[in-house]
Amino acid sequence: MTETDPQLRKFQKELSSGTVALVLLAVLAQAEEPLYGYQIAKRLESGGGALGGKQSALYPVLRNLAEAGLADSFVEPSISGPPRRYYRITDPGRDVLGHWVGSWTATRDFVDSILRGEHA
Repeated sequence: MTETDPQLRKFQKELSSGTVALVLLAVLAQAEEPLYGYQIAKRLESGGGALGGKQSALYPVLRNLAEAGLADSFVEPSISGPPRRYYRITDPGRDVLGHWVGSWTATRDFVDSILRGEHA
């Protein structure tokens, strides 16, 4: 453990909290059918990154997306366990996702240019 580990964890947490909703909407937009939380978490795990392995952190964001009308959710019984809550993106969610992707792209490009030393 080094002196920078707490700062790195704090940075990763802040970065993650700012991108979770964007990533979740993108996952829902790419899905051909509604997904339940575990399925979403598995898709995120396969990509690695800051969200992998933190399934419980996804549910509050999914609830917020549903409350904002950006996603729909519904519950279905499960043969293999408790009922499952499924999520799917709404049309307003697709519109918002388009704006968020534009904002993300502009931010990412700006940060990359600064890190490469292209701005004086």
